[in-house]
Amino acid sequence: MNSMGHIDELDRNILKIITNNARTPFKDVAAECHVSRAAVHQHVQKLYDNGVITGSGFQVDPKMLGYNLCLYVGITLEKGSMYKAVTAELQKIPEVVESVFTLGAFSIIIKLYARDDRHLMELLNGKIQCIPGISRTESLTVLETGINRQLPID
Repeated sequence: MNSMGHIDELDRNILKIITNNARTPFKDVAAECHVSRAAVHQHVQKLYDNGVITGSGFQVDPKMLGYNLCLYVGITLEKGSMYKAVTAELQKIPEVVESVFTLGAFSIIIKLYARDDRHLMELLNGKIQCIPGISRTESLTVLETGINRQLPID
């Protein structure tokens, strides 16, 4: 059974509002949904408990922290079975903000931020490419993010 089977109409309405603007006060969500603030709190807690909502917090623009380069790096592993060990090592590099295990040209694709070219060279040559199990990397530099959104809630 998928997680959508656990979501009722009120859950969907709450999700539509808070995924559009996570800073919307629960009193405003309650008013828009015609329920009590306590009901909104209970439903949001249920959504967290069931893994429907997987995080919260504020997103900080990396450029404001001096990270001027964003890259996706495709990683080829010597053996696919090395995925967990390599991922554990990538986890130790704070500039790596996302890692996915994939099918296709690469075993792993990571998203990372670097301050400048020198910092990028340190990350790629000094940290990532020397992880046991990584046989090759290919970097794609992000020039601009055209779309960054959540899936729509129907």
